[in-house]
Amino acid sequence: MAGRFEILKGTDETYRFRLTAADGTVVAESPTFTHLEGVVAGINAVRENAATGLIVDRSTAARTAA
Repeated sequence: MAGRFEILKGTDETYRFRLTAADGTVVAESPTFTHLEGVVAGINAVRENAATGLIVDRSTAARTAA
């Protein structure tokens, strides 16, 4: 089974989404959106960019600066 996007509505009439793995582990959670259309656009952006996104390892720089 694949992961899934869950759309959640807050008590303050805002929306956000959560990406969960097949085992239910939360992989990512979005910021809040004021409209349902915005949260759907956010999900589509993640779908389009996640598979082709570059990996940038900034952990080395963080250790050097500390």
